[in-house]
Amino acid sequence: MKIIFLSISCSLPAVKQLTTENDKSKKMTESVVTDDYDPYEHRQVKHPTNNWQTFAHFLKASIGTGVLAMPAAFANAGYINGFLLTVIIGIVAVHSLHILIDCMYELCKRKRVPYLSFSEAMTVGFQEGPPIFKCILPIAKPFVDGFLAFYHFGTCCVYVVFIAESIKQIIDEYSVVLDVRLHMCFILLPLFLIFSIRNLQILATFSSVANLLLFVGFGVILYYVFDDLPAIQERKPFETLNKLPIFFGTVLFALEAIGVILAIEENMEKPKAFVKPCGTLNLGMLIVLGLYIAIGFFGYLKYGDKALGSITLNLPQKAILAQGIKIFFAITIWISYALQGYVTANIVWNKYLAKRVKDTGKHVLFELLVRCAIVLLTFAFAIALPDLSLFLSLVGAFCLSILGLIFPALLQICVQYRTGYGKWKFRLAKNLLLIIFGAVGGMMGTYVSIMEIVRAYTKYT
Repeated sequence: MKIIFLSISCSLPAVKQLTTENDKSKKMTESVVTDDYDPYEHRQVKHPTNNWQTFAHFLKASIGTGVLAMPAAFANAGYINGFLLTVIIGIVAVHSLHILIDCMYELCKRKRVPYLSFSEAMTVGFQEGPPIFKCILPIAKPFVDGFLAFYHFGTCCVYVVFIAESIKQIIDEYSVVLDVRLHMCFILLPLFLIFSIRNLQILATFSSVANLLLFVGFGVILYYVFDDLPAIQERKPFETLNKLPIFFGTVLFALEAIGVILAIEENMEKPKAFVKPCGTLNLGMLIVLGLYIAIGFFGYLKYGDKALGSITLNLPQKAILAQGIKIFFAITIWISYALQGYVTANIVWNKYLAKRVKDTGKHVLFELLVRCAIVLLTFAFAIALPDLSLFLSLVGAFCLSILGLIFPALLQICVQYRTGYGKWKFRLAKNLLLIIFGAVGGMMGTYVSIMEIVRAYTKYT
């Protein structure tokens, strides 16, 4: 390689390029030396979860209000478009998670550390990647942490609305009719209690119970959906293009729980099992994707354009079975609130605030106060939400297009910068397409969601 460069030209640019190649060769040699270091073997977790507990957490984190909003998502795409695009987005989302976890593992090997957080991995990746990324190094860590914390905070806001709406429908039927905001006040204490659990191992038991309730609930939903199902000719196979951004945001919100998934993988007893071909990630996402498509397709077939932000709100108001299922889902989302909020609390407290409290004996007290503040903030934001499905779409389009699509692709570009992108730079082209897909879908979804929220809020007030 050196001879080729020198034979072409002896000019200064060629010498500089040769020096760059030498540096790259040294770095590649260093990376070979670290190949014997396995970060998984050196990872020490205080309360590790086994494979079954991890699988339960994965299902609970991935199956939330998003799946219940799938009929409304299909109403914005049509049943053919909805089916095909959900599969495509699902495959892209799983691929992005795989490249993110693989890149984090590779960077851990290079740095010989057992674990790097998402934001730390992005920072290290930018350091080792193309020079163009050096200018954003100072803000990389807080920027990624901010997006991650905000996304899971927004998810918790959606959960507050969902729980309150579910309880309201039942109370309205048997007691006095109250504003949904009052029901949000009633659930504050239960939210404080579940959010005070700081250990994922303890939450695993709650997740297993919640998963059982979920699948019972989905069985009942399908029972109502298949009762007197309309002919497929009554529904639209395709919708207009201006509705697709809402669909994109909703499905992305439903499928991605990137912060929780990374936290689950970090706390595994045997993390290698997470990314195996038949591991937790692939098997879990296969179940999740199948469930989402089934609920979305048949829910849209049943309710059409009248599908609400949660399919539970379409169930018969006076049916005892339907009311019981609404309680089931309210309980499961209540448990999910603790899982989603875990990421926000972990970032805010462990990464930024804990080091400011010098008295370590008061750490638990101050962490609980921080968690209480997060609950109050989600409550405040939830009160201002005019529509569950629109805010859900906004959070998905704005945050997850960046966290779940753009950042993983950028990270792989940086990680592979020293080793090359393969023949015809295929991996570089693939990641650039992933960035474009995330950017275009995210911008369109965010814009349309904001416009719809403004319109709905004006009508609501």
